[in-house]
Amino acid sequence: MKTITNTRVKTITDTALKTTTNTRLVSLDVFRGITIAGMTLVNNPGSWAHIYWPLEHAEWSGWTPTDLVFPFFVFIVGVAIPLAFARRVEAGGTKRDLYWKIIRRTLIILAVAMLLAGFPRYNLSTIRIPGVLQRLAICYLVASIIYLKTRPRTQIIISLALLILYCVVMTNFAAPGFPPGDLSKEGSLASFVDRTVFGPHVWSQAKVYDPEGLLSTIPAICTALFGVLAGQWLRTDKTDYEKVAGLFFAGACCIVIGWAWNPFFPINKALWTSSFVFFTGGMALQFLAFCYWLIDIHRIKAWSKPFVVFGVNAIALYVGSGLMERLLGLIKISQSDGNQTSLGSWIYQHAFLSWLSPINASLGFAIAFVLVWLGLMWILYWRKIYIRI
Repeated sequence: MKTITNTRVKTITDTALKTTTNTRLVSLDVFRGITIAGMTLVNNPGSWAHIYWPLEHAEWSGWTPTDLVFPFFVFIVGVAIPLAFARRVEAGGTKRDLYWKIIRRTLIILAVAMLLAGFPRYNLSTIRIPGVLQRLAICYLVASIIYLKTRPRTQIIISLALLILYCVVMTNFAAPGFPPGDLSKEGSLASFVDRTVFGPHVWSQAKVYDPEGLLSTIPAICTALFGVLAGQWLRTDKTDYEKVAGLFFAGACCIVIGWAWNPFFPINKALWTSSFVFFTGGMALQFLAFCYWLIDIHRIKAWSKPFVVFGVNAIALYVGSGLMERLLGLIKISQSDGNQTSLGSWIYQHAFLSWLSPINASLGFAIAFVLVWLGLMWILYWRKIYIRI
């Protein structure tokens, strides 16, 4: 059996981080932790009717800080690919080992995603098929294979080609009954594909499209490839300050491209437009650069411990918090008037709404939810339990 060092994958050990292979890139854990904490915060308000605007998604085109959360997570998945694969290679892994790891991890994430999507009733006639974890799994699978098969220059070409092709298709082809280039919720080509392929198995709140749909997963793969390129850049023999400068510069260029593309193909998370990929990818590059500069270069990291705790068990936090949110809605509490309310609503009303305005009570509930999970994740971290897929 040929070892991985006799193939294209040899390039992932040609250069190395200045840290040892057993040392995690702390800035990436912090970045991941901040992202998953933000995702948990925005997914669990006390009341969906009372939310501060930065914690809401844009209605359609445009963006809010919340719209950065998911693309940041996809980007981080990409950054981790060259770092994790390099450690495996340096430990003596083979090409076959890596491909098996990719397939195994993808299947496990998809299985967990479907278990979470159907919980607790598993109504197969309406269960949502696309979703956050499903998109992460597909992006991880495709980006990993592209990374192992190609060099950075080719990865850039693939990303640009896919983003340009997606833009051309979305702005020039028509869904039946709608004009060419319609980018509305009902009329976009991506929405039509979701309705045709998935039928009733889309996000129930959207009904006519899915924000993690089939066609829009193609540009999401490019977001992961942006991360792959950043991860490879961090593994070069450049100085730390050259790495930071490179990330900042690349991020600035991506943001400019995203804004320049916006008038022609608007920034839109649900459609994951090409302008959205460049804009959010640029923001992610700059945020990673900032974390790397602050934590890995200047060692200013005392503040970051909670986010490290979240970051090393990010998938466990996402799945666990999702299950808790469902349970808080399912468990019913009898009230003094004889009516029943969900446990989540009861906690919101009695612990927060009783002394705060509705919008602050909703925010307080969300913060408390995050803090509860910080305590649970800290127990795992203290016991050195890392739930990885």
